[in-house]
Amino acid sequence: MGAARRGRFAVSLALLLGFPFSIAPVFAAETAPPAAAEPVEHVYVSLTTSAGVITLDLDKTHAPLTTANFLRYVDSKRMDGAVFYRAMHLPYGDTPAGLLQGGVRNGAKLFPPIPHEATNRTGILHKAGTISMARFAPGTATADFMILISDMPALDAEPSNNGQDPGAGFAAFGHVVKGMDVVHAIWNTPRSATKGEGVMKGDILENEIKIVSARRIPAP
Repeated sequence: MGAARRGRFAVSLALLLGFPFSIAPVFAAETAPPAAAEPVEHVYVSLTTSAGVITLDLDKTHAPLTTANFLRYVDSKRMDGAVFYRAMHLPYGDTPAGLLQGGVRNGAKLFPPIPHEATNRTGILHKAGTISMARFAPGTATADFMILISDMPALDAEPSNNGQDPGAGFAAFGHVVKGMDVVHAIWNTPRSATKGEGVMKGDILENEIKIVSARRIPAP
């Protein structure tokens, strides 16, 4: 997919809602030891829904702002009573393909929007099971989030993007470690033929699936 087409696709999803190398001689006596892996701080959250439990692994090290925002909703219990309301089914690529979207629908519960943490800075890419923030323009994300059913590289930022659309991508900040069967079950529930407007029409669940509670948990 070309850059322009990919950028247009990312914008449309917002509204719905890629290394050169060189070879050098290596001498055993002068080979530097491999760099130590950067320690990653993981935070785990359990979403108890009316369809089952979904366990999330949030990457606080690489996506600190986005993770902190999600945890703010969890710790204040404002995520309790949120709903999964949209299942986008893509008509191309490997099947199943698409994403599940949910969030806080009560505007009075929303905190201010957060700065955009693009994938070209965090290194967290949009793969199957990734959790990512939904948004309109960069910097407008609040409490709506997506869980990917399939790999969706069109949601990643263009490598040189400075945080502006088109091509800013979406802010991925973790992944599902347990409960993808529950995610798929919700995604496969009936969708309404009439609910939603514009590009959202046909994606809205006939019956929303409630997030009964969202809590931090120890590592599973």
